[in-house]
Amino acid sequence: MRVIVTLACTESGDRNYTTTKNKRNHPDRLEMKKYSPRLKKYTIHRETR
Repeated sequence: MRVIVTLACTESGDRNYTTTKNKRNHPDRLEMKKYSPRLKKYTIHRETR
C-alpha cells in the first residue's frame, strides 16, 4: 500500500523531495515544511501527482 510521492515547493514550484506514504491511512495530499535550497528558507511542500 505504500507509494512514492514527490513533494513540490508551494512558493517556487520546485520538486525537491520524494517520500513514501500509506494511501490507506492518508488518502489526502501530504503537506510538510521542508527546506527549499533555491529560496534558502523553510517552506510548505505539497504532494504532487
